Amino acid sequence: MTQDILITTQGQAGRITLNRPDALNALSYEMCLAIEDALLAWGRDPDVALVIIEGAGDRAFCAGGDISEMYRTGIAGEYEYGRQFWRDEYRLNAFMASYPKPIVSFLHGFTMGGGVGVGCHGSHRIVCETSQIAMPECGIGLVPDVGGTYLLASAPGRLGEYLGLTATRMKTGDAIYAGFADSFVPQDKWDLLKAALITTGEVTAIEEYSAPAPESELAKQQEQINRYFGGERLGDILNGFAAMPSDFADASLKVLKRNDPLAMGATLEILHRLRMGTPTIEKALELEYRFTHRAHEDGDFLEGIRAAIIDKDRNPQWTRKLEALPLVDVSKMLRPIPGIKLQFHQEETAMKIGFIGLGNMGGHMARNLASAGHDVTGFDTADVSIEGVSKAGTAVEAAKGMDVVITMLPNGAILRAVADEILPVMSAGAVFADCSTVDVESARAVAEKAQALGVMPVDAPVSGGVGGADAGTLTFMVGGSAEAFDKTKPLFDIMGQKAVHCGPSGNGQAAKICNNMILGVTMIATCEAFALADKLGLDRQAMFDVVSTSSGASWSINAYCPAPGVGPTSPSDNDYKPGFAAELMLKDLRLSQDAATSADADTPMGQLAAEQYRQFVEDEDGQGRDFSAMLPRFVSRRRS
Repeated sequence: MTQDILITTQGQAGRITLNRPDALNALSYEMCLAIEDALLAWGRDPDVALVIIEGAGDRAFCAGGDISEMYRTGIAGEYEYGRQFWRDEYRLNAFMASYPKPIVSFLHGFTMGGGVGVGCHGSHRIVCETSQIAMPECGIGLVPDVGGTYLLASAPGRLGEYLGLTATRMKTGDAIYAGFADSFVPQDKWDLLKAALITTGEVTAIEEYSAPAPESELAKQQEQINRYFGGERLGDILNGFAAMPSDFADASLKVLKRNDPLAMGATLEILHRLRMGTPTIEKALELEYRFTHRAHEDGDFLEGIRAAIIDKDRNPQWTRKLEALPLVDVSKMLRPIPGIKLQFHQEETAMKIGFIGLGNMGGHMARNLASAGHDVTGFDTADVSIEGVSKAGTAVEAAKGMDVVITMLPNGAILRAVADEILPVMSAGAVFADCSTVDVESARAVAEKAQALGVMPVDAPVSGGVGGADAGTLTFMVGGSAEAFDKTKPLFDIMGQKAVHCGPSGNGQAAKICNNMILGVTMIATCEAFALADKLGLDRQAMFDVVSTSSGASWSINAYCPAPGVGPTSPSDNDYKPGFAAELMLKDLRLSQDAATSADADTPMGQLAAEQYRQFVEDEDGQGRDFSAMLPRFVSRRRS
C-alpha cells in the first residue's frame, strides 16, 4: 500500500490517517480496501479498544472520492470499474455504521461525498471550528451516496431534502443539528484528546474535551426549509418557489438550476422511500447503488465530472430539463438491478419464499425477490418460467417449509381455495402474505384460518400496476400483526417503494379498495375534463401544464395522463395497451361498492364510477384496454 493512507496500532487504538493532503485526502479505491482490511483485523484484536480516523493537513478530513479514474474508464465505455468501486465502498460504509468497537472520526476542514462515508457513520464524530460538511453529488449527476441518504432521511423535518438538493455546507453547529456529527471539540484540544484515546481506550475522554457547539444557522431556517422543500416531487418544490417568492426561494432555485434534474428527482424519491419505515443504512445504500450502477450509462454522471473536474467549465449540459423531469426516468434509475445485490458484512440469511401466482405482476415480483438473493420457489397453473425462480409442481410444494408464502391471485374465491390447500402444510411461525386484491371478508376469513394453524397472515394488496411490479416501485397496503409486518417488510422493500401497515387483518384490502375507488373516480373526471377542453378549443398540453401544477392535480393526470403525447409516458402513448386494465378497475370498484353495502356507507361517486366502467368493459370496447382509455370514449360522445 502506498503512503496515501497510514494504518498503525498505537496503544489501545487502531489509527487510520488519510494521507493525501494535496488532493484534500480524496479517497481512492485502494484506500477503501485498506480501511476495510484494517477494521476487519482490529475487530478481532482484543488489544484494540477503539479506532481513530483522521485526515492529514489543514484543509480537509476528506473532500470526496477520487473520481478521475471513473471518468477515464467510463468515457471508454468500461463501467465495471466504477460499479465495483461503489459496491466495495458501500460495503465499507455499512460496516463502519455497525462496527462492534467505537470509531472516533476527526472531521476538520472539508468533509464531502466519500468523506462522509468514512467519517460520518462511526460511533463518535468530532467537529471543530473549521469543519464544513456537505453532500454535493447532485452537482455532478449523482445522488448523495455512501449512505448519505440514510443521514439525510434522518435529519430534522425536510432538512435532508434541502441539504441533498442544494449541497449546502454544514458548519460545526449545523452538522451536529443535522445528525452528521456528535461533538464539538476545539481543534487545539485534538492532540490531547487523541493521546487520551490511545492511552486509555475509553471514549469517555471525548466528554472531557468537548465544548458547547456553536449555534446552528440551519436550525433557525428549519421552518422555512420545511415549507419550501416539503413537496413529493421536484416539480412541487419548484411550484412552491413560484407561489411563495422570497430571497430564500430565489437562492435555492439558483442552486437547483445548476444541478442535475435526474439526480435531484431521484434523491427526493430515495429520501421519501427511506422515511416510509425506519431508515437503515443498508436500505439507503441499496437504493443509492441502483442509481450509481446506472449513472455512467443512463445518467449524466460523466457529463457532470467533465464540467466540474475535467474541463472545469462549470457548465454541464444535462439531458433532462429541470421543469419537465419525466417521472418514468426517475423510476427506471431506481429499479432493482437483475442479478446484483450488494453484499454486506454479517449478511442476513436469505429467506425461503414460496410464490403462488406468477402472472403479469406476480412474475415480476418473484423475479425481483430472487434477484435480491432470496431462495424463491414459484407455482402457477400456467407453465411459466421466471428468471431465478425454481418451479414447483403444485401450490403445496411451493408452500411447504417456506419462511414466507406470497400469493397473487385473481379473486377471493380462489384465495380461499388456495389457502385451504396450503395452510395445513405451512410451518408454524411462517408468514402467509396475500398480495391479491380481494374482498375484505375473504381476507379476514383466510387470516382467521391461518392464525388457528399458527401461521402469521398479512393481506398486502398492491398499487402500481405491471410497470410498478417490474420496476420494484409498488405500494403495499398491509393488514395483519406488527410482528408479521416486520418480518415481511424487507421483502416489500425489494418489491416496492412503500409499505404501509394499515392495522389488523383485512385493513390492507380496505385501504386498497378505498384508494382505487378514488383512482377510478379521478380518472373519469380527468378524462371528462380533457374531452371538455378539446371541445372548448383548449390545447391538451396547455391543459396539462395548468392542471398538473394547480388544485386539480392528481396522480391520474400527473403520473398517468390519459392524453397521448402529454405528460410522462403512459399507456395512452401505447394505444392504451393496459398497464392497469379497465376490467381490473371494474373489479376493484365493485369490491368497493360491495364493501360500502356491507358497511352501510354512502358512496354515490364510487357507485357512478362503477357503472361507467361496467358500461365501458361489458357493453363497449373497454375489455383489454387500459382504464385510462375512457378519454377517447368521452371525446366521441355528446351530452345526453
